[in-house]
Amino acid sequence: MTEHAADSFEDWLRARTPERGLRPKSAAVLQILLSHPRRASFGTAAELAQFAGVNVATVTRTAQALGFAGWPALQQELRARYLSSLSAPQVAAEHSGDGSPSSRSLRRDLDSLALLHRRLDEGAMRAIAEAVAAARRTVIVADGSYAAVGMALAHNARLAGYPVAAVTTGDAELANTMSAIGPGDVLIAISFWRLYESTVLAANEARARGVRVFALTDAASPALAEAAERVVMVPAEGVAFFPSLTAGMAVAQALVTQLAAVDPARTAASIEAAESMWTKFGLLHRRPSPPTTPTT
Repeated sequence: MTEHAADSFEDWLRARTPERGLRPKSAAVLQILLSHPRRASFGTAAELAQFAGVNVATVTRTAQALGFAGWPALQQELRARYLSSLSAPQVAAEHSGDGSPSSRSLRRDLDSLALLHRRLDEGAMRAIAEAVAAARRTVIVADGSYAAVGMALAHNARLAGYPVAAVTTGDAELANTMSAIGPGDVLIAISFWRLYESTVLAANEARARGVRVFALTDAASPALAEAAERVVMVPAEGVAFFPSLTAGMAVAQALVTQLAAVDPARTAASIEAAESMWTKFGLLHRRPSPPTTPTT
């Protein structure tokens, strides 16, 4: 998949610059971000400040002028966008290091979960859950390894009592699904790293058809961000050739938990019906014991 011109690192940063422009010191910080994206993506605020010839407070003010709460929030998206510009072997090279690869991977996931917990947009999570609860049906679009996140979300949302389906098996199924959606439906686009073109296209087609669109991603392209009503930013950096799905799975779990709280009676009835059918089909190795009748 080729990168659209509007998705370039430089265009994205310049588009966030206030119309009135930046003060000279903040402009110097912006120039470092543009000319040294790798250093900005992996360095500390103090290192960036020293390189730009400013103080750390200026780095923070620059991040705020660009629409972020502070430097950590800006760096999260900077880093995701920088990594999305690299090939899989280049990503792996960026994360080479000493020690056990499995331990480094676990530490990265722990860091990502901590970051997600600090910055999760709970308002967006509520909005998505309420939209799914009110929708005629919900379609989740997720391809490649990201399909795992979409399938988990769809499976548990159906258990919670809502008509949710994940499209994960190719463009033909996606095209057929898109031909049937319309007002009253919801589409959730899930894609990380360089993003799948089909996912971005589906989000835009859904929006044009009057569908409410939401996105779970680590760095939304302009095309995806413009199509989505709300975007939930999910850290997805791994330590090998591919992004980590850990934080994405955590968001899927949080979202379905939020959905179950919208109408607890509906969800309880749905789960009870599913439990009954699991028993009838003999699906489970361990089955719950029947309730005992208290003796008098």
